[in-house]
Amino acid sequence: MSVLELTGRSALVVGGGQGIGRAAALALARSGASVAVLDAERERAERVAGEVRSLGVGSAPLVADVTRPEGAAGGVAEARKAFGPLDAVVNIVGSASWAPLLEMDEATWERDFAVNLKQHWFVARSAARGWIEARRPGALAVVASVSGLFSAPNHGAYGAAKAGLMAFVRTAADEWWPHAIRVNAVVPGSVRTPRIEALWRSGAVSEPDADAQGRMAQPEDIAHAALFLVSDLARRITGQTLVVDGGTSARFPYRMG
Repeated sequence: MSVLELTGRSALVVGGGQGIGRAAALALARSGASVAVLDAERERAERVAGEVRSLGVGSAPLVADVTRPEGAAGGVAEARKAFGPLDAVVNIVGSASWAPLLEMDEATWERDFAVNLKQHWFVARSAARGWIEARRPGALAVVASVSGLFSAPNHGAYGAAKAGLMAFVRTAADEWWPHAIRVNAVVPGSVRTPRIEALWRSGAVSEPDADAQGRMAQPEDIAHAALFLVSDLARRITGQTLVVDGGTSARFPYRMG
């Protein structure tokens, strides 16, 4: 039996309407899971839910603002209503604001923390409460960033929030392990998504050189890591951060010849 076989199971992908979230929804579907696709925009959620259904599994498009506690709780509840008790939740929601720390205003800092950290707490606790009440195991995978491992020049609020997210993962994993709930993070480096390419075109972020672009992940690379973390292959893995950056963070930063 394939330990990546998820037939008969159900999953919720938060931020599933595009990019890494869409790739995660499709990866879960190809493994046999029914997938609830939650997004802030209905059109995106419906489009990806249609793609999921075309793979022969159930899907439901959901719309919610998970940066509000009632939005997160409602989204998780709607997913349960569609498919019964969930087996996995993948949350990829995140967004960076670009400004040096000395020029960043408080509203921008607060917004980046709301999107990249606080909403993860809202979603995770809603999922965990459901699993605990139902006395069922569960698996949660979130998407962090190498910007939370190292410095994050010109996007410091994002980096600080992602560092906080990885700390949250460790604490949630520790507290919820007695309930058979696993919590892990995928930590991408640069991922070639439409949003990143738009930043290059706008000049807000410099386009990397050919070598750096060759090390960039595709959305599917991050989605497959999340799929692994919520599968039975990872049944003893919790509280961990899986770095998927093409080896960028392993490189010696200086040239020696």
